[in-house]
Amino acid sequence: MAAHASSRDAAPRASDRPGDASPFALGLLLRRAHWRAAGVMSEALRPLGIELRHFAVLIVLVDRGPTVQRDLAAETGTDKAGIMRVVDDLERRNLAVRKPVPGDRRARAVEITPEGLELFDAAHVAAAPLAEGLVADLGPDDTEQLMRLLTRLAHPGGREV
Repeated sequence: MAAHASSRDAAPRASDRPGDASPFALGLLLRRAHWRAAGVMSEALRPLGIELRHFAVLIVLVDRGPTVQRDLAAETGTDKAGIMRVVDDLERRNLAVRKPVPGDRRARAVEITPEGLELFDAAHVAAAPLAEGLVADLGPDDTEQLMRLLTRLAHPGGREV
């Protein structure tokens, strides 16, 4: 039993502190960076009356156009019930609307409204100075390199999801 305990003690301990050699270090650092970035972006969206989950749907709608709810759920990492609540919220605010899908009586495509597009643009204006602050400790070359590396990590082999 003592040999088992000592081999366990020799394994690197997972943390997100600088110099962590654990196999979990990258994931933990990405999680911490995500929390920080999400907090900053939430701050930008708060005065506009929406949350990140709403904005994630607006991003997909601007990028892809009208999109069925199941695809919105997949694109945003939201479950079926969660995406329904988000789309309900967006509809209540007149930021998006559900429309029938030709040839499929059960499916509804979600489409951004002109008001939704206006809010989408306003969110970018509000987020710009906060996003700059998020990377203020990095130089311009570092910020560009971080974006390139994260893009490669998020889309391996240059594939888009």
